[in-house]
Amino acid sequence: MVKNSAASLLTSVDDLFTTQEERDEAKRETIMEIPLSQISDFPNHPFKVKMDESMSNLVESVKSYGVLSPIIVRPKDNGEYEMIAGHRRKRASELAGKDNIKCIVQNVTDDEAIILMVDSNLQREQLLPSEKAFAYKMKLDAMKRQGKRTDLTSVPVAQKSTSRAKVGEIVGESQDQVRRYIRLTYLSQPLLDMVDEGKIAMRPAVELSYLTENEQEILLNTMEWEDCTPSHVQAIKMRQFSQEGKLNEGVIQSILQEEKPNQKEQFRMPKERISKYFAPGTSSQKIEETIIKALELYRKRQRKIER
Repeated sequence: MVKNSAASLLTSVDDLFTTQEERDEAKRETIMEIPLSQISDFPNHPFKVKMDESMSNLVESVKSYGVLSPIIVRPKDNGEYEMIAGHRRKRASELAGKDNIKCIVQNVTDDEAIILMVDSNLQREQLLPSEKAFAYKMKLDAMKRQGKRTDLTSVPVAQKSTSRAKVGEIVGESQDQVRRYIRLTYLSQPLLDMVDEGKIAMRPAVELSYLTENEQEILLNTMEWEDCTPSHVQAIKMRQFSQEGKLNEGVIQSILQEEKPNQKEQFRMPKERISKYFAPGTSSQKIEETIIKALELYRKRQRKIER
C-alpha cells in the first residue's frame, strides 16, 4: 500500500513539474535505425516465429528490399530496446545478414506494450490455439490491471466478464470462446502441443485443462499406452472424477477404453435403393427395424435349406 501511495505521489509530482506538451512529447513515437543486437525479444512472447516457407520468402525480400514496414520497439532503462511487434521481420533481417533495422520507438507502459504486441500479431491469418490462448490471457490480464481500482475492495465477477467480452469484441471471438482459449493455458505443454497439432479437439481440451498437473501427466502416459485421445464425453467424465478426487490411472484407462460413438463401424446404403419397399414418409428407425426383421427371417430360411 505504501508502495502504491509513493508511486501515486511521484506521478502527481511529475504532473506538477512538466507541461502537457512535454508529457505528450515523451509519448510521441520516433523512427530510427537500431542495431539488431540492441533489440531483445518481448518477454513471454506467445507467438511462434516459424522457420517455414513464408519465412524463407521474407528473408529473400529483406535481402532485396530491406524491411519495408518498421518494427515497433520501446526503450529500456539500460539504453537498449525491447521488441513489441515485428519478431518475424527481426529474425528475417538476422538471417538476411543485416546489422540494423528500421524501428518505430514508442514510450509505452508494460501493459500498453502487451496490448499493442497482442493486437499487432492477432492480424496474422493462421494462429495456433496455443498462440491465441496465451495472447488472450496476456491481453485480458493487462486490461484488468489498467482498469484496476485504487481501493482495497475486490473486483466484481461482472467486471471480469466484461473484460473478456471486450477482448472477444476486439479479436472477433465470443466471450465464451475467449474463456475456452484461456483455459488452454492450464494444459501441460505436451497436451497443448497435441491441441496445436489437431490431435485433441478444443472442447475436450478445455475439460482436460481442469485436471491437476499430476493427473494430466498420468493421462498423457495412458493415452500413449492406449494409442488414443479422449472424446469430449470422456474428458467430461475425467473432469468430474477429478473434482471428486477419484481420478487415477485405473479410472483414466477405463474411460479411454470405452467405445466412442464415432468408433462404431457403420453400414450405409443409399435410400433410393430401398425406398420402393416402403411407404412414403416411413421413418428411418422403422425402415431399419423392418430390414433387421427381414434379415432374421432370411437367415432362418437359409438354415432350413442347409439342413
